[in-house]
Amino acid sequence: MVNSDFGLKAATRPETLRHMEKLALLSVSDKQGLVEFATVLVRQHGYRLLSTGGTAKALATAGLPVTEVSEHTGFPEMMDGRVKTLHPRIHGGLLARRDKADHLADAEEHGISLIDLVVVNLYPFEQTVARPGVHFEEAVENIDIGGPSMLRSAAKNHESVTVVCDPADYGSVLAALADPAALGALRRKLALKVFQRTGSYDTAIAGYLATQADGPDLATLGGFPDTLKLTYQKAQALRYGENPHQQAALYGTFHDHYRQLQGKELSYNNILDITSATWLIGEFERPTLAILKHTNPCGVASADTLEAAWELAYATDRQAPFGGIIVVNRTLEGALARTIAEIFTEVIIAPRFSDEALAVFAKKKNLRLMVATGGMGADALQEIRSVVGGVLVQDRDRTLGDLTKFKVVTKRQPTPEEWAGMMFGWKVGKHVKSNSIVYCQGERTIGVGAGQMARVDSSRIAVWKAGEAKLDLHGSVVASEALFPFADGLIAAADAGATAAIQPGGSVRDDEVIAAADARGMAMVFTGIRHFKH
Repeated sequence: MVNSDFGLKAATRPETLRHMEKLALLSVSDKQGLVEFATVLVRQHGYRLLSTGGTAKALATAGLPVTEVSEHTGFPEMMDGRVKTLHPRIHGGLLARRDKADHLADAEEHGISLIDLVVVNLYPFEQTVARPGVHFEEAVENIDIGGPSMLRSAAKNHESVTVVCDPADYGSVLAALADPAALGALRRKLALKVFQRTGSYDTAIAGYLATQADGPDLATLGGFPDTLKLTYQKAQALRYGENPHQQAALYGTFHDHYRQLQGKELSYNNILDITSATWLIGEFERPTLAILKHTNPCGVASADTLEAAWELAYATDRQAPFGGIIVVNRTLEGALARTIAEIFTEVIIAPRFSDEALAVFAKKKNLRLMVATGGMGADALQEIRSVVGGVLVQDRDRTLGDLTKFKVVTKRQPTPEEWAGMMFGWKVGKHVKSNSIVYCQGERTIGVGAGQMARVDSSRIAVWKAGEAKLDLHGSVVASEALFPFADGLIAAADAGATAAIQPGGSVRDDEVIAAADARGMAMVFTGIRHFKH
């Protein structure tokens, strides 16, 4: 089961040894495909196996000859296995350059066998700390030291050493061993993969330790560290980016939050829209339906049923939903599916789809159906955006503000109906690109103006859209995600028929805006918090 003839004697020349034997070091946590891979190494390519602990046991149980690392180094494992592969006979065998006579002479003098192939994957640190209630001590014990060290040594010397950190690469390695001409290029790719893996591993450890820090600096350590390291696994190559001439890819765990049931492959723009739709719908508890286009809501409504919410949301704008995104926060049933199927839609997102709804949508092969497996309110805590020379990081805007501090600043108090409409509009406006104006009646939008340079223009666009939809703005309320810098925006809303307004306040001309509201009998609320969205 265990061989003991792997250590070099001083009289043995390394050049001769390298022709006599090929040595592979295998030490893995993930044993998927291990035995099959090792069997081919031994029986088809003549490798001798060097291994540790559970890996050595698995290989020996499979009937493969294997030598324990402690026997190879002449030094026992100690300190609960913390020290086993950190030894010159391991790292010398990995790092020795085969083209340097002095390296080979050092190996000969110190009895170091040259190691040609290394297979190591790391202690499952990320999986350990992802478990609820994991203890700090257990997390620390799952920080691998010897594994990354061996991987990095082998990857540095990849001109001579084949290094494997992912079981998914076993097949390509075996194919390259059978075709030595392909081995050099593969070794470089595998070395790159090693440094990507060890980099992400270290980042995960640093991130976890930051969240476990004690004392007043916790927010600084955990929220915005002095050094920001971002590591994401490539999840999907995309056909293109925002436009066909731009290349793009998706990184991270997006697919852990959504399951695609049918339809074409997701595009870059689809993914942005799905994210915006999920964050928007998470604001609402009642049955709610939202329609979005280019990440902006163009119709949102809450009602007793999703069918009723659809009628109200769609009535806001009957043109923009063409090619848009629809999101709901209840099971999407067959009756609503038949109604929605009458228009062209890119993506529909729901917590569940009934069998009848799935049958209806199955006739639209390109329609993407997404189940939000993580719930209808993705809990991303931070947002990251690229800028010239770096990135911006901020906490995601997850609050509506302190409702107890909302202040009525006009002579007239809002009615209960106006309060309800303003709060609905306040939720929607938070997700509309600045400058934004949202007109509402009850729990529905009736006009949305987004992304204009002047707030009064957003108001005018919302009024125009309501007119196009033949919706009456008299008795409506208006929500502005940021302050009215002048009275003109509020006056435009009043002229359109709005009777109440909600806005952050804080303009140097607040008194003029309040006076304009009072002169028109409007009620107005200052929230003291804004929701810019750039």
